[in-house]
Amino acid sequence: MNLNRDTEFTWLGQSCFRVKTPGGKTLLIDPWVNGNPATPEGLKHQSGIDAMLITHGHFDHIHDAVPIAKETGCQVVGIFEIAEWLKRKGVQNVTDMNKGGTVELAGVKVTMVHADHSCGITEDDGSIVYGGTAAGYVVELENGFKFYHAGDTNVFLDMGLIRELYAPDLALLPIGGHYVMSPYEAAKAVELLGVKQVVPMHYGTFPILKGTPEDLQQRVEKFGCKVLAIKPGETLR
Repeated sequence: MNLNRDTEFTWLGQSCFRVKTPGGKTLLIDPWVNGNPATPEGLKHQSGIDAMLITHGHFDHIHDAVPIAKETGCQVVGIFEIAEWLKRKGVQNVTDMNKGGTVELAGVKVTMVHADHSCGITEDDGSIVYGGTAAGYVVELENGFKFYHAGDTNVFLDMGLIRELYAPDLALLPIGGHYVMSPYEAAKAVELLGVKQVVPMHYGTFPILKGTPEDLQQRVEKFGCKVLAIKPGETLR
C-alpha cells in the first residue's frame, strides 16, 4: 500500500508508530515496545529517534518513554503534567504543551488536540498519579502532508473541528473496543474527520480488543474511505 507522500509509518503494535518524515527525521509516537506482545522482536530496541510524542500516561503508551528518551536524547512532547513527570524521571529534553497549542520540532509542526479518555500514570509501586488529560496530535510534515494520531479515544463531535481547522490527510484511529472506540464508533469518527485514508490501531494486542480492520472497512466504504491495515512491524509508504 502506498501513500506516495515521501513518508513512512511503521506500526510497532498497539498505538506505537515510528514515522520517517520527508525531511529524514524519525518520530516515535506512544512508545511501548518492551513487553508489547505485538512488537516484533527485532524492533523492541528503538534508536535514532529525533522526537517522541506521547498522547497520554497509560502504560501501553508511555512505558518506554524514559529509557528511549535518555538513550537517544530526542525531544519529547506531552501534555504539561506528563512533561513534568518525565522531568522528575530524569528526562532532559522535554517540551510541555496543551490542547490547541502548536510546537515545531524536528522540522515538523505538532498540534495537540482533544481526546476522550482517561490519563493516569502507574508508578513502579502500582500507585496511579495524575497525568493531565488524554490528547491526540495533528502533525504537519515538511511537505505539507498532515496526519492525525487520535491516541486512545472514543468518537467525539469536535472531531468535526479537527477537520475544519487542520484537515488531516490521514488518520490513525483506535478500533479495538472496550477501552477505546470499536469500528462502529470509529466509522463515525471517519465521517466527522472527512479523511479518505485510515490506519487502524489499538486492536488485536489482547483478546479483549476485538475490533477488526475488515469491520471498519465495511462501515466506511460509503464515505469513500480506504482502511490501510498493516501488521506490526510492517511499513506503510
